[in-house]
Amino acid sequence: MATSEKNGPSFPMRGRVIADGETPASSGNVANIITIVRILLVPVFVVLLVLDAGDDGWLRVAAALLFIVAIATDGVDGYLARRRNLVTDLGILLDPIADKLLTGAALVMLALLAELPAWVVVVILVREWGITVFRFFMLRNRVIPASRGGKLKTVMQSVAISFALLPLWALVGDWINWVNTVLMTIAVVLTVVTGLDYLYKAWRSRDDDETTRPAAAATDSSSDAS
Repeated sequence: MATSEKNGPSFPMRGRVIADGETPASSGNVANIITIVRILLVPVFVVLLVLDAGDDGWLRVAAALLFIVAIATDGVDGYLARRRNLVTDLGILLDPIADKLLTGAALVMLALLAELPAWVVVVILVREWGITVFRFFMLRNRVIPASRGGKLKTVMQSVAISFALLPLWALVGDWINWVNTVLMTIAVVLTVVTGLDYLYKAWRSRDDDETTRPAAAATDSSSDAS
């Protein structure tokens, strides 16, 4: 009950939209709106690439720029939510979904255009969606530290996909494809390593819970070891 009163009103669309404060934030606040817009841009991005049909024309450039702008807003909505105390359950749910939909759509389209091996797409998507589902449904009552290098992984994925989408080879020559390969390789390695690191921390956290549970039972249950 206390959590409900702190994080949101009984009617989720009521509350603060952009103002800072301690009162409940609306689920329709500015940070969540940015996140929703990012989700809505995914089909637009896909359509632009489909219409380009592999011609590497202005539609391809528009799709690449749309991806870059959309992925950059991830930091914006997160900053606003934390800075202005606008964190809501809806935002916590939608933010990772928006990121995964955007990067997933880009990777799948690159594979369909035969510009990226299918196994790369499978590895990244299985890791990203697998960890997301794991966090939401298996660890809702347990806090696990973020994976080491998780932020770097996200940045490298964004950079690698952006370079792969931009038809830079038409301007600077085919040598840029080597750069794209190196960037995507780094992104894949970081994706796998940070995923394994997160699962290892989850396993260690389980052992820690089993070890500390008897002691915790004798202490104040309201204590939070954050």
